[in-house]
Amino acid sequence: MFRKITVVLLVGILGWVYQAIKPPPPKICGSIDGPPVTSPRIRLSDGRYISYKESGVPKEKANYKIIIVHGFGDSKDFYLRASKELIEELGIYFLSFDRAGYGESDPNPKRSVKSEGFDIEELADQLEIGSKFYIIGVSMGGYPVWSCLKHIPNRIAGASLVVPIINYWWPSFPANLSKMVYKRLLLQDQWTYRVAHYVPQLLYWWLTQKWFPSLAAMEGNPEIFSIPDREMLKKIAEYPNPGQENVTQQGVFESLHRDLMVGFGTWDFDPMDLKNPFPENENSVQIWQGYQDRFIPLLLQRYVSERLPWIKYHEVLDGGHFMPYNTTVADAILRALLVGEEPSFI
Repeated sequence: MFRKITVVLLVGILGWVYQAIKPPPPKICGSIDGPPVTSPRIRLSDGRYISYKESGVPKEKANYKIIIVHGFGDSKDFYLRASKELIEELGIYFLSFDRAGYGESDPNPKRSVKSEGFDIEELADQLEIGSKFYIIGVSMGGYPVWSCLKHIPNRIAGASLVVPIINYWWPSFPANLSKMVYKRLLLQDQWTYRVAHYVPQLLYWWLTQKWFPSLAAMEGNPEIFSIPDREMLKKIAEYPNPGQENVTQQGVFESLHRDLMVGFGTWDFDPMDLKNPFPENENSVQIWQGYQDRFIPLLLQRYVSERLPWIKYHEVLDGGHFMPYNTTVADAILRALLVGEEPSFI
């Protein structure tokens, strides 16, 4: 009798564990029970749909064509707060898109750093923006840019990584340096990144359980925001990106959770092994980092720029993680990337 009760309890516990760690199926846009499709989309070679948005000057009149890669918890509606005067002066066309699982782009169960780069190449080809294009990735949107520099460098006319993600497990980081920086993170973030890297099968459970705090950014922990970021958040709240309520409409697992699994997982390459895609200095790759950014570790960002001296590194003294929303900074990012103009405020 006791053995039967034990077996029943064990089966019940295993069933509960399985349900706790298993994410719900995504609600695919355009499916019977899914959200409607409201934006233009292209169909990729593997059958998935990618939603996109065009802005700036008309494509056929543009001098520069830039693909914008949004960050964590954002969408194709993200845009650099560059001045309209600069966009028109330089003749800039912007192409933004929902990364896999976000907004109205289909989830990708095989999503990886590599796949993100090739999604961008297919998007560029189907929209016929040319054999080469510029690319700007913000925050978590930095790893698709690294992917492009690795896998399709011949397509890149120039690249800016703005407050880009740092993966603490890149092999080239000195163990003592990455360990020291990692321990400075909030404890809840340390645990979240460990789960994402070592046991991604448990990430859905970890980010939805209520016993312990998980990712500070998702919980709105004020400790993660520097003073410049708190001030910028107030301004962003006055003029939010449109469609923000649709960012995770297909499911938080396929958008936010899988983003963390890919970004902090094991990459198929080490960025610090990359070669300069512009050996003749005909164009450039740039990193923009805020000195007061509490999301991205400053010391590791500096180390990357030292290991890759062909990258132009810009550190903004009073900049936080949300500095792309500052028009002065956004204009400087575009001028530096497109016409090689050094920023005057650094």
